[in-house]
Amino acid sequence: MTSRECKTLSADAFADTVVTLYQENAAAWIRLRGDNLIERPWLDAFLAALPRDGHDVLDIGCGSGRPIAAYLIENECRLTGVDAAIALIEVAHQTFPDHTWKVADMRNLPPLGRFHGLVAWNSFFHLTPEDQPAMFETFGRLCCPGAALLFNSGTTHGDAIGSFEGYPLYHGSLDKSAYRHLLAANGFEVLSFIEDDPTCGGANVWLAQKKPDSD
Repeated sequence: MTSRECKTLSADAFADTVVTLYQENAAAWIRLRGDNLIERPWLDAFLAALPRDGHDVLDIGCGSGRPIAAYLIENECRLTGVDAAIALIEVAHQTFPDHTWKVADMRNLPPLGRFHGLVAWNSFFHLTPEDQPAMFETFGRLCCPGAALLFNSGTTHGDAIGSFEGYPLYHGSLDKSAYRHLLAANGFEVLSFIEDDPTCGGANVWLAQKKPDSD
């Protein structure tokens, strides 16, 4: 399906076009994303929350690897990145060949092992409200005890349609109370949550940690 065809879809079908949009507009995404790292304070908090015994990090929806994975690599993390857009993964592999990059839908990940930290930045929120709850079981399964989890989200249950390169771009959300429940149910403690963080472009940001005794 092409981006042009995406324009003819109903709102309910937009979630299925997200990967198509990023795949067809990978160069534009890389240009627009740039290297401006307004997320740095959150990434520093994430790094500080990693267990002392390891820095294996999974970046879910890693894009091209810049700037977030690049910053984590600069801070001595060993990165595994997954993204469903082949064009973006190819760039990540070319830029950081010593790290691991895989083409995968976050809802159906291949065997990856366990990590000391998970990041799902500007990626998890492209899933529908129906698909999001199952991801917390996935997060729990992928995390070592004490692992850090960083992601951003909406705050109320529903759908929102943004725009990317002139085409509709889907976002979904649960209520923030549902996120708290899902985190707790899967062994995570919320370390910090800021709604509409003015220092991070108005993002709603969660930093959580897998409880050491949750396994």
